[in-house]
Amino acid sequence: MTSLSANLFPATMADVPTDVQIEPIHQREYLLNGEMVPWTGTTADVYSPVGMPDATGVWQRHLVGSYPVFGPTEAMAALDAAVAAYDNGRGEWPQMAVADRIACMETFIGKMLGQRTLVINLIMWEIGKNRADATKEFDRTVKYIYDTIDALKNMDRNSSRFRIEEGIIGQIRRSPIGVVLSMGPFNYPLNETYTTLIPAILMGNTILFKTPKHGSLLHYPLLEAFRTSFPKGVVNSLYGRGANVIPPVMQSGKVNVLTLIGSSKVADELQRQHPKLNRLRSILSLDAKNAAIILPDADLEVAVQECLLGSLSFNGQRCTAIKIIWAHRSVVDAFLARFCPAVSALKLGMPWADGAQITPLPEPGKTDYLTNIIHDAEAGGAKIMNEGGSEVSESLFRPAVVFPVKEGMKLYRDEQFGPVVPVVAYDDVEEFINYLITDDHGMQASIFGTDATAISALIDPLVNLVSRVNINAQCQRGPDTFPFTGRKDSAEGTLSVEDALRSFSIRSAVATKDTSANKGILNEIVGNHESVFLSTNFIF
Repeated sequence: MTSLSANLFPATMADVPTDVQIEPIHQREYLLNGEMVPWTGTTADVYSPVGMPDATGVWQRHLVGSYPVFGPTEAMAALDAAVAAYDNGRGEWPQMAVADRIACMETFIGKMLGQRTLVINLIMWEIGKNRADATKEFDRTVKYIYDTIDALKNMDRNSSRFRIEEGIIGQIRRSPIGVVLSMGPFNYPLNETYTTLIPAILMGNTILFKTPKHGSLLHYPLLEAFRTSFPKGVVNSLYGRGANVIPPVMQSGKVNVLTLIGSSKVADELQRQHPKLNRLRSILSLDAKNAAIILPDADLEVAVQECLLGSLSFNGQRCTAIKIIWAHRSVVDAFLARFCPAVSALKLGMPWADGAQITPLPEPGKTDYLTNIIHDAEAGGAKIMNEGGSEVSESLFRPAVVFPVKEGMKLYRDEQFGPVVPVVAYDDVEEFINYLITDDHGMQASIFGTDATAISALIDPLVNLVSRVNINAQCQRGPDTFPFTGRKDSAEGTLSVEDALRSFSIRSAVATKDTSANKGILNEIVGNHESVFLSTNFIF
């Protein structure tokens, strides 16, 4: 493979803009049971995908800092703290009124905003996300929290009245489930993590928060905000290799909810370790091989632009990325003639560089993996179609468009999760539908066309194969009020603002027969505010 210019990387720290320079952050404490506990044990170094030459001229990834590496003992201590804080639903947090929980979360938001610049810089340094997207990730996360609070208020308002049916008086509200093990991904280490963490907390659960391998350090500046915003034991941080710290936690049977954004293989293994599966709820966002189909009558300008964004935003490292494109044989050449130059024109650079669209890849060895799967496709007769495709410089990889991809090549079925775009030529839409039927994944698909009849003929079968069908638009998660889920091995549970609140709670009811004596009891309880659950308080 041809090498890119090494000049894209900084020669020294002096080449890095001063507003994004950070001193190495060596985390030597962690959040446990409401305290920042000192750490003197083993640590893991955090190296950026951004690097520069060392004293001998050899390129090295830049040291961002380090964080604690737990063992089973520390993991179980974190679990015990969460279990004690929940106290079988009798703890301070699960017993707290919804309005008071919301007030705690609003306090957290204010303290989170105070760390905005540092967290954005750490997103750039730790995972190589460009400045615009790193900023968007932070700001979108804050908006998500506010939207979640608003949704919870509406949910609670709708539950603030009594129902009388068939001679029974009752009030139905949502209650917490228990201890939640939250494991976030590296590609959206803040936003995707918080889309499960925040609703789980707000619904009254207590949390074990396992940071991702890449993007772990950026959570450190927010631990103090968690500590000072919520009662002790509500949030407890968990570090280290998942293979060491997660098995004892799951095998204890004390985890009530597993929420993971990552690999389906990991999810399967973790679920199997729980001794009482009927007591475990799983909310999972997993693998995806989202496919786009370009119909013969598609507006190619729209298709090119949306497929460009859909397949290569953040280097294609998104579960919602378009990971394979099916173009009708009659238009595939015309599509590639427009798409390939657009891909090659994407600007490569450091995360802070103005207009940088392709940035260094955080996973060591990723460029080798991408090179190998391209070689596999080439061995089957495919070619790199765009100028400079697959050129490498250390952790930078110029996106490659590979065509024609077919069954038997790794790129046809494997989720590449990187800047390689496989293109398939098809003759009949049934080929595309059969591909989705036989695929292990079922998250999203995109249809590009102008004929309403042809599009409608695809919508009905596709909505039963994937969870979202996008028309003349890229696959994506937002807006956050839309359901985000998947079929088959792609997801379990639904994550939208309101759906997430429901996922981390259960409907509970208090009921009695419609008699004068029972009405008197209910009126006394409600009138004297003797119960948090049984209440007609209205949150404004």
